[in-house]
Amino acid sequence: MDIAALAYSVIGSTSPAQWVRFAEDVAGFSAHQMPGGIALRMDERAGRLFVINDTQDRYFASGWEIRTAAEFAAAQDALRSHGVTFHNGTDEECALRHVLDMVWFLDPSGNRHELAYGYRSDFDRFISPAGVSRFVTDGLGYGHMVLPAPNFDQTRAFMTDVLGFGLADFMVHRPMGADGPEQRIDFMHCGNGRHHSLALFEGEVPSGCVHLMVEVETLDEVGRAYDRMRASGTRLMATLGKHTNDHMTSFYMATPGGFALEYGFGGRTIDWDRHTAFESTSVSLWGHDFSVGFGADEQQQMADAA
Repeated sequence: MDIAALAYSVIGSTSPAQWVRFAEDVAGFSAHQMPGGIALRMDERAGRLFVINDTQDRYFASGWEIRTAAEFAAAQDALRSHGVTFHNGTDEECALRHVLDMVWFLDPSGNRHELAYGYRSDFDRFISPAGVSRFVTDGLGYGHMVLPAPNFDQTRAFMTDVLGFGLADFMVHRPMGADGPEQRIDFMHCGNGRHHSLALFEGEVPSGCVHLMVEVETLDEVGRAYDRMRASGTRLMATLGKHTNDHMTSFYMATPGGFALEYGFGGRTIDWDRHTAFESTSVSLWGHDFSVGFGADEQQQMADAA
């Protein structure tokens, strides 16, 4: 299956107005009211995050970009051949996401994935209310997310064998020490050079997501976002640091969705023909103190799923 990139995410909210304030005052996205929800823009597309009314605050769906009609048809054939039950997106769902067509299905851990063919946009210039110069999206998708995968082996096989993702690297979390039970984290890539567009965490996450990541073009933009976070009273979830695997320099902050937003700079891109999968035994080269935002159990889960 030819998945090009992470096109968008859909977020359920009991109070979408909270997302508007967070997006415009802290993250630097622009918010736009649409029939059926709110579109949060990061670039020339009509939206990269879409917020819908819901009975709980949660991550709702991941939208994966399919570039051509032929590839979209082939993707549906691949789902059928693997016995995957899928559903056609409604006119309203496609309209909110600004895509030409869409189908959705659940992975073995219950995460909702959407295969979206193409996109619609008026290509108005993106203007950040917070003055962010640019988010790094071109050809790479908008960023990445970490999803819960309590049925880990089945979900990993689904992502690789059905959807065509590849393994970039992995970690093994041992919350009770070297002799205790293990929780795995796989970092996975699709049809672009971003180190990972998805990570799977072997555990339950009530909000449906550990974190989302967005990338800006300078370290100064990361620092300015950090200042906005502090000024707004938004909760810091992890201090500034640099990751071992994707080399992203970032910090983490709480969102109204019950999961974190990683705000970073400098993520590396990969030539997959020359890449060797590896196990990383440390989350970060420096920094990323997750104890600032969580209790003991939560901070370990967050750190190892980073």
